[in-house]
Amino acid sequence: MTTRRDILSATVIALGLGLSPGAGVLADTAWPEKPVRILVSFPPGGASDLVARLLAEKLSASLGQKFVVENKPGAAGTVAATALQGAAPDGHTLMLSNLTPFNVAPTRFPDTPYDPVADFDHITYIGAVHLGLFVAPSLEIDDLETFIEAAKAAPGKFEYGSSGVGSWGHIIAERFVDVTGAELFHIPYKGSGPMRLDFRAGVVPTIFDAVPQNLPSVEEGSAVPLAVTATQRIDTLPNVPTFTEMGYDIVAENWLGVSTPTGVPAQVREKLDAALQEAMMSDDVVAQFDTWGLVREPMTSAEFSEFVAAQFAAWKPLVAAAMD
Repeated sequence: MTTRRDILSATVIALGLGLSPGAGVLADTAWPEKPVRILVSFPPGGASDLVARLLAEKLSASLGQKFVVENKPGAAGTVAATALQGAAPDGHTLMLSNLTPFNVAPTRFPDTPYDPVADFDHITYIGAVHLGLFVAPSLEIDDLETFIEAAKAAPGKFEYGSSGVGSWGHIIAERFVDVTGAELFHIPYKGSGPMRLDFRAGVVPTIFDAVPQNLPSVEEGSAVPLAVTATQRIDTLPNVPTFTEMGYDIVAENWLGVSTPTGVPAQVREKLDAALQEAMMSDDVVAQFDTWGLVREPMTSAEFSEFVAAQFAAWKPLVAAAMD
């Protein structure tokens, strides 16, 4: 059976042998000629930052130049994305791109100064994490339908936390309210860290949040997962249904990738993609991604660009509805 790693291995070999257009000149491409910046739109310590630092170490070793992570949080990721847009298109400034600045912010903030598709070259898809609905054990609820019925019976009584107004947790929670008819009361936090602390302390009984960061709470029994936003059950929570499985059209993933400003030479884009694909096949990176619950799938650069455009279109009505 052909595995995902087999496919990616074939891709990297093909690039190295010159089997794709322009790939034969990769070895002769001077890039990188100086240290390369990887912009991250979140503070140090988050999932994006950890992934960026892991890949930076691999790229530094394979390409012979320092790849340095530069954290630029703020304004739903638009600070980092705007900096990337304004950088020279020479391959020496990259971004650990993700859902928020490219699929959420342009709708949430109409004056966002960039086009999430036209102003960037989306080079390499890394993977995605999914969101889950978690409740405190004190609610004594362990299935989705019971939660929905309880929320309908007591409108506004059930409070939920998100990592902030306009966050993917907030947007999906509002989608949940819309498709189920349940009424929830939103408590926005300034980040997922404070929200999780209050959730574990019993201050807020319900959260819509990324699955990987809540697995320790599930394992210790301080969080009960009711459903996830994946299209199929995920390996880290095999006994938890998806929303779609339960009959609700709620699908969402926080994807991660590597992007550049538009106009980077094709040879540089191909060399970068080949190096990233090779890095992501190494045993230690695969193991770490599995630990973080990062779901991978093969995707070419062209497919990744189409994916970003499709995600923007899909999230636009969800963001608009949540911000009404």
